[in-house]
Amino acid sequence: MVSILGANSASGGYEISNSLRFNDADDTKLDRPGISGTLSKAHTFSVWIKRDRIKPSGRHMIAGMGDGSGDISWIMFNNDSLIYYATGSGTYALTTTAKYRDLSAWYHVVAKVDTTQSTASNRFKFYVNGVEQAFTGTILPQNHQANMDAQIVAFNSSDVMDGYMSEFHFLDGVAYDPTYFGEFDNNGVWVPIKYTGGNYGTFGFYLEFKQTGTSQNSSGMGADTSGNDNHFAVTNLTAQDVTTDTPTNNFATMNPLDNYYAGATFSEGNCKIVTGSSPTTFVTSTLGVETGKWYWEVKIIDKAGGSDDTSIGVQGGVSPGATDQMGYNTAGVQLRSNGNKHTNGSNATYMAAQDNNDIIMVAFDKTNNNVYFGANGQWGDGSGNTDESNPTSAISITITAGDFVFAALGDMDGSDTCTYEINFGNPSFAISSGNADANGYGNFEYAPPSGYYALCTKNLAEFG
Repeated sequence: MVSILGANSASGGYEISNSLRFNDADDTKLDRPGISGTLSKAHTFSVWIKRDRIKPSGRHMIAGMGDGSGDISWIMFNNDSLIYYATGSGTYALTTTAKYRDLSAWYHVVAKVDTTQSTASNRFKFYVNGVEQAFTGTILPQNHQANMDAQIVAFNSSDVMDGYMSEFHFLDGVAYDPTYFGEFDNNGVWVPIKYTGGNYGTFGFYLEFKQTGTSQNSSGMGADTSGNDNHFAVTNLTAQDVTTDTPTNNFATMNPLDNYYAGATFSEGNCKIVTGSSPTTFVTSTLGVETGKWYWEVKIIDKAGGSDDTSIGVQGGVSPGATDQMGYNTAGVQLRSNGNKHTNGSNATYMAAQDNNDIIMVAFDKTNNNVYFGANGQWGDGSGNTDESNPTSAISITITAGDFVFAALGDMDGSDTCTYEINFGNPSFAISSGNADANGYGNFEYAPPSGYYALCTKNLAEFG
């Protein structure tokens, strides 16, 4: 199954501006309890999802609705990365045969239900990125429907959604194909289009996640903009969880699939990292570059016990492994919390030491293979000070032609761990000032240097 790394809409194409980031450790959810009525025999789910991890012992809940007796219709990613739909207290459970394990990509998921159909195979359809999916399981009986007393998004006990959700339509009363919500562009990539079909019905809703409030109204994160005013209550979500990482502009995060040796822990949409116990490994970003100039920030939450434990930088030409370390060859460099740079296996003074809550600035000029570091709004001078208004002290790396280079995080002490929050323009930590790049993308604490851009698919299409 082809996923969407980033749907780079052509000029004049439909743009999605926001998503909502869910973090299962916080028990985040949206819900509408205490509603009354009967779910229509025909209904349609359409939602864009970017998962942030695979749960071998849990599931990623997308949505559910039904009555308190358990006759609930659920749609989710199960613990084997299959998409799962169940209704009738789980008696009628349908599961895709394809698995969806790309954690860097946006998936468009459509579930089309019409139990009025006399032919069983026409009562349910799964679509992912515009393509109908094969599935197994027990088909819903003709004319099945559930009594309603609740609707819930992204939560079901231990099966909390982890990742990003965007452009969520639920249509109560009609069964629509994915072509109402998306289309294939000239490159054969499935991209969103503006839905104009109406027909939301009694329990239908449209969640755009444009608001940042926590109340169950039109100013809340769970605001329904379908016209039904079926607004959702907000639990354990903050304004910081509303992001511009969307199906039409996919931002980099750190990559939990590049973690076999590192043993790091990922959360907050893969923007918060707790490093593993091995000092010889590191984790990398989901997006790599082979040209262009790029900017991101890293907030040190916990630098651990030593003076040089943190390891923030870039790496190309090698993947993490049991004996690989960031900056231990000429294709990478790391900044340590004592202010030293480390490249090609050697340490040297670069800037002042950093501490917890410092925000490290990284400017990477891949065109010329130069890296610059700063902290809290000033850049390193290469001589042990952090006092420059612009990045001028380049650290050179050597990259084989055609190799991609990735943002990287690690630590230098096997006896403890470091904690970071990384911001490629979709921050998980609070931003006090708010700065975008010259294209208007990203939300940074400090202004990106002139000519440097947020690491997202819109910018990659232009500069990468």
